[in-house]
Parts: sequence; C-alpha cells; structure tokens
Amino acid sequence: MTDVRAAAENVKGRVVHTPLLAAPWAGDLWLKPESLQPIGAFKLRGAYHAVAALPADVRKNGVVAHSSGNHAQALAYAARDFGIPCVIVMPDAALPAKIAATRALGAEVVLVGVVERLTEARAIAADRGMTLIPPFDHPDVIAGQGTIGLEIVEDLPEVASVLVPVGGGGLASGVAVAVKSLRPDVVVVGVEPELAGDAAEGFAAGELRQWSLDLTYRTIADGLRTNLSELTFAHVRTYVDKMLTVSEKQIEDAMSRIAVGSRLVAEPSGAVSVAGYLAHRDALPPGPAVAVISGGNVDPAALARVLG
Repeated sequence: MTDVRAAAENVKGRVVHTPLLAAPWAGDLWLKPESLQPIGAFKLRGAYHAVAALPADVRKNGVVAHSSGNHAQALAYAARDFGIPCVIVMPDAALPAKIAATRALGAEVVLVGVVERLTEARAIAADRGMTLIPPFDHPDVIAGQGTIGLEIVEDLPEVASVLVPVGGGGLASGVAVAVKSLRPDVVVVGVEPELAGDAAEGFAAGELRQWSLDLTYRTIADGLRTNLSELTFAHVRTYVDKMLTVSEKQIEDAMSRIAVGSRLVAEPSGAVSVAGYLAHRDALPPGPAVAVISGGNVDPAALARVLG
C-alpha cells in the first residue's frame, strides 16, 4: 500500500480523480469512469507513475512500450509531459483510431505482427538506451493503477464490492491490493470475456493458465485479450475474491445501457465490469457495488452498431 500512496503523490494533478457516478438504472451500482482521463483510459495512472519513478538520468533517454492502444497513449502522454522520447510498438491490427491517437501525442509508432511486439520493444530499448515500460507486468505500473482503489474507498466508504475488468491483470492487481489493504471486507471481483477467460480458468485451477492469441482475439474487448503474467496472477490469486466471465452479447448490452442510462461512452473492455454486475449481481454481497469502467476509446462504427 505504501507503493500505491507514493503513486498517488506522483500522479496528483496529472491524472483525473474520476468521480463515482450513481447508476440507478442498475440498482445499487456506482460507476468509476476512467474513460474521463485525458487519454480516455485508466492506463495513464500506471504509465505516468512508472515514468515519474525513473531516476532523472535514466528517464531522459526515453521510454518504449508494446501496446494495442491504451497503454500506448498513456505512455506517450506521460513522455510528452516529461519532455522525453517515446517509442510505441503496436500490432499492425490495432484500431486505426488508437494508432492515430498515439502518434498525435508525439510518440514514434512502430507496427509489427502481434507476436513480435515484445521482441521488437526489447530490441528498441537495447539499441536506443530507452527504458521498457510494459502495459501491466511492472510493479510501478500496478501501483499506479492501484490509485483507483484508493479513490474508491475514500469516496465511498460504505462500498461492499468492486468489479474490475481483467486482461493482463495490472488494473485488477493494483485495485485489489489497494482496496483489500484499506477494507479487507470488501469483495473484489475480476471480470473478463468468456472468449478470453484464461484468468478465470487459472483462478479456479489455482495456477496460471495462458490462452493462445487465436483464442483470445475472438473477443470484441480488445484490451482484454492479454494473458495474466506470473506477477499479476500472484496478485489476483491473493487479493481478488471472485472471477466472473461474460458473453459478447452481455458486453454489448452493457455498453448500450451505460450509454443510454448514464450518458457515458465505454469501450467493450471498459464495459465488462458493468456486464459482470448485470449478469451476476446475485453472486455479490448486498450493498453498494462499484464497477470500474476502464476506458472509453471505442471505434465509432462499433459503438453505432451496438447502439443500433
């Protein structure tokens, strides 16, 4: 928890302390819209803290990452704020809007095949003397995401459960550590798509399970196609109470209900937490539930299709 409080100091004034918004259309549900961050997603918290935590003489050489979108924009934003170089390795199948947004923030974007992302990022870091900051598999990134949990407990002391989308597990890890450190009685729930249900499978088995990309890439929740790492699985197994999965239709329905009921735009990955609440609310304890909407960077055509 000390790391999370240090992260809160580093990101103070640079990221938005997002509000908790009541969602009476869904019962005793509150939304934590990280879609209101400057880059439209929670990733800014972890990326900014990770850059801020670097020694100045290391930071000046720049940073590099591999990402399908939101971490890319987050690191580019943080690098621009610190005035340092930034290279983002993105899959050539990434959403054009996310590629364009990353470039607009001043980052150099390198497009490669999806399986080559990490190798290319490591090579660039070595060749240029840059620091590799991964999307989730890093203690400072996890601590930065944990500031969400800190805000939830401070803003809604009576919270009974918190639902968090799970992809690589950085968000779930950080939020769960923060919430459980402050309120051990609160039930922390991870939610992921059925079509990328590696975390739920591993959680039930008590061991890390990793699915191939041809399986996880079936889901529309493009930010949740990544497997847990050894680091994030250890956090999830220790601090998360339940893992739930939702269907593609439930994700789209949640996107629609968030848009119509709360006038908020949620990308599929961000809507997963609300989908989990709507589909499994009977499995949650009584009392206020908070669903973290992790981002709102959705392709306009996809949103139009969902809203029909």
